[in-house]
Parts: sequence; C-alpha cells; structure tokens
Amino acid sequence: MITPDRIDLNDRFRIVFALLEERGVIVKNDRGGKGMGDFAQKILGNRAYGHIIRAYLNEADKRVISYSQARTLCREYGISESYMLDGEGSPFDTEVKIPDSILESIGAAGKIKFTTFDAFAGFATDSGAVARESDTEYFNLPGINGDGLIAFPISGNSMEPVIEDGDVVICKEVNSFKDLRENSIYAVKSNGAVWIKYVRPILDEKKRIKALKLISANHLEHDPFEEDVNDRTQLYQVIRRISSL
Repeated sequence: MITPDRIDLNDRFRIVFALLEERGVIVKNDRGGKGMGDFAQKILGNRAYGHIIRAYLNEADKRVISYSQARTLCREYGISESYMLDGEGSPFDTEVKIPDSILESIGAAGKIKFTTFDAFAGFATDSGAVARESDTEYFNLPGINGDGLIAFPISGNSMEPVIEDGDVVICKEVNSFKDLRENSIYAVKSNGAVWIKYVRPILDEKKRIKALKLISANHLEHDPFEEDVNDRTQLYQVIRRISSL
C-alpha cells in the first residue's frame, strides 16, 4: 500500500519537475544534456529509466518517487529538502510562488485530500484511539481552490449543532498563527491529537501566542480547555462542512 506521505511526496516531485521545465533546466526531448534520459541518469542512475520518471509524472500511475530518489533530486538540482521531503517552504532557496498553470497542468489545483480522522491526527484522536493506515483519495468541489486542503469525517458531538457526528469537514492549512481569527472553527493538530473547536489565542507578556483556548459548540457537555502551542502545533481553518442527506 502506498502511504499518504509518499503520494504527497510524488505530488511535490511533479510540481518541481514542472518548475524545472519552466526554467529550461529540463527539456524532455533534448539531446544536449537536459533531456529525460539525462534526468533519469542523475535521479535513478540509468539513462534508460526515463519511462519510470514518466510513470512518476503520470497521476494515473501507481508508481511514486522514493525518499532516497527525492534527496538525490534535491542534491542534483538545488531543490530545498524542507519543501521536497516535508512540504515546508518553497522549492528553491528564494520564495517562489507556484504558478496556477503548473498546478492545473498536473491536476493539483484545487485538490482536496480526503483521509480518515485518525490518519490526519497521525497517532491518536482525543479518545486515544490508535491511528489506522488508510488510503488517501483526492476530490474537487466547485469554488474551493488552493493548497493545503484536507477533508476528514468527524466523530463525536462536541461541536453539535454546528458540526454533527458523521459530517465531513474541509480544512485549509493556516500558514501563521498571526492569521488566526477569533471564534472561527479550526482543526488544531498537536502531539498526535486533533481537536475541532472554536479557537481563541492566549498571549504571553510579550504578546506572543503561547496557548490556544479550545471551545466546543456543545458547551453543556464539553468544557473549554487550553492547549499549549509548540513547534509541532498545526492549525487548519474549517472552511466547509458536508453533511449526510
């Protein structure tokens, strides 16, 4: 089974390949050192493996790039390992906005990753359940576009009646805690757990966010609590709820 992180890695490979093509670093039919065979030689160690690179670039193909091959790509072409391996920052040392035309050409524009609550949490949910491996699927909805979109089903009644048990929420990753909007609903991911809550920032004496106050819509059954912010805390704003008919 191909894990979700490998699918994400391969999506970033497809983006990086398109950016290198746009810059003229790769020219697929070139015979002067920039062609597909030359690229395959550098990344896979064999000029004859151009067909494997094409498989990685084909969204319908099951084959995906490995982490060791991705590291070689970074070394050979000056790609940021933080971006390539972890999806953080820009593909290059300088900040580069990935053109919508590239995202659309590889089928990544507006893609929403659908996964399970447990898999999204990484290790555990609020109930302490161990995460299960899960296939990741992708879908699109009209009017919802951008990077960092993820969807998963909700289990529990802490946000009723705003979000019901069994609903699916679509969330967009928040790049900075400075962008946090008070009393909006977020998925807060931290230390292997995820909470879907209204969020209020708690500041320290230097006006920096040190913790988050997490508030349930169903406040009669679920008391508010605080969660410390650390370098592993991630924030996703809930932008759409999908309810069962």
